[in-house]
Amino acid sequence: MSLASLAPLAVVLPILGAAVTFLLLRQERAQRIVSVGVLALTLALESALLASVWGGGTVAVPIGGWMPPWGITLVVDQFSSLMLVVSSAVSLAVLVYAAAQGIADGDKDGPISVFHPSFLILVAGVSDAFLAGDLFNLYVGFEMLLTASYVLLTLGGTTARIRAGVTYVVVSVVSSLLFLVAIAMVYAATGTVNMADLAVKLGQLAPDTQVLLHVMLLIGFGIKAAVFPLSFWLPDSYPTAPAPVTAVFAGLLTKVGVYAFVRTETLLFPGELLNVPLMVVALLTMVVGILGALAQTDLKRLLSFTLVSHIGYMVFGLAMSSVIGLAATVFYVMHHITVQTSLFLVAGLIERRAGSASIDRLGGLAKLSPLLALLYFIPAMNLAGIPPLSGFLGKLGLVQAGVALGTPMALAVVVAGVVVSLLTLLAMARVWGRAFWRSTDDAENPDPALLAPARASSMPRAMVGATAGLVGLGLALSVFAGPLFQVSQEAAKEMLDRTPYVTAVLGPQGAALLGAQQPAAQSPASQPFSQSPASQPPGPQGTVRP
Repeated sequence: MSLASLAPLAVVLPILGAAVTFLLLRQERAQRIVSVGVLALTLALESALLASVWGGGTVAVPIGGWMPPWGITLVVDQFSSLMLVVSSAVSLAVLVYAAAQGIADGDKDGPISVFHPSFLILVAGVSDAFLAGDLFNLYVGFEMLLTASYVLLTLGGTTARIRAGVTYVVVSVVSSLLFLVAIAMVYAATGTVNMADLAVKLGQLAPDTQVLLHVMLLIGFGIKAAVFPLSFWLPDSYPTAPAPVTAVFAGLLTKVGVYAFVRTETLLFPGELLNVPLMVVALLTMVVGILGALAQTDLKRLLSFTLVSHIGYMVFGLAMSSVIGLAATVFYVMHHITVQTSLFLVAGLIERRAGSASIDRLGGLAKLSPLLALLYFIPAMNLAGIPPLSGFLGKLGLVQAGVALGTPMALAVVVAGVVVSLLTLLAMARVWGRAFWRSTDDAENPDPALLAPARASSMPRAMVGATAGLVGLGLALSVFAGPLFQVSQEAAKEMLDRTPYVTAVLGPQGAALLGAQQPAAQSPASQPFSQSPASQPPGPQGTVRP
């Protein structure tokens, strides 16, 4: 039995942990121990899954004895296993940060008996979305994480959080409804929702029907990924939540939408038909997001707009339908999850130490807390793409892919990407200049907490340690960028080929049906490698050897 057959535990463990923490009710210490322990165990399991898939190929795990395409299937391939590990590592750091914050604050921001179960359900939903082998199970994963996010967003019950929660819930319900309608249309047209089966059958539909289904899915996923013009809800929703909640939302929730984008464009609807519209969306998302960031004086809102802006880079890499473009997207997703989450955690520390997240009211933080200044400076420069950090390397890969493609639209997005990177540096430098570098006396109506001597309770060690761990992970992405880019490239090749995925789920017969339409379905730009994994014999138990 392959180790990857344990993939359902990546979803089951957090759900069981959520049940246990809920039963523990007001026993705060026990809840923290259980939730952190369960998430650490889940991360260890997912790391083992990543190693297993990289050595043994894609694995499909049928649930309940129902074989595909009729039953629920979880699929572990290189991309999904990478996303599982990165998301759980980030979630664990945020959970440690939140636990330390709860201890320091006496859990006055909300009932801890609700926080830990909700957080673990959110992690389970994210894992289920990454492993889903059919559209309906992907929908279930989305609903799990969104339901948990409704609770987390409104913790404390303040007016601002309830108002933001209402907007977030309405937008999420609309996007879920659109996704559900799209699933119904796909099933009506093909008789299946299994993604490997759809990879074979969607290509047999009339072109107009394919375009309609394609656009419906992209709209639903576009709202969740917060691409322009479907990103209006995010800057108003995220900043009102507690710091750890905002951090995990920023790091993970939009990336699940990006993940669904990737599966749609590589597995279900490969080719170049919508590449130009996607590039337009990418360009507008970059530009509008960063212009919004430059207009902000609140640090959390500024970071929320940069979050939107940098989703555009991922969409651009996906829209090029090439190995190097998709590989750069995979790498950039890993980078952005880590760096954006760490920046929101730093914003929480700034708010605790200075009493405000408004950069107009901040000053002198570099002198008051050099460690906090360092924790901000490193991920800020990483997000801006300063060499030789991972943000620069990911953007460089996207620029190379765009130049290699050479179309006017691709080159226009490349230019926009470079300009947006410089504007991101300007936004990050403006925060540094006002909050950290200038004198406290120059701040406008500074909060008394900024002027008061530092207290141990203002920045608990565990909160600082969790933040420092994520900052260190971002630096590790830079140090090991060479091997990670190779890993990303292998994942991109596998996704663009599609044969390993379909073979793992449907067997050689499905691969044969896919192979009959492969030349027409894929463009030459998506096949720049000479040897396909499908040319090798399939491994045992639904695996495909790389």
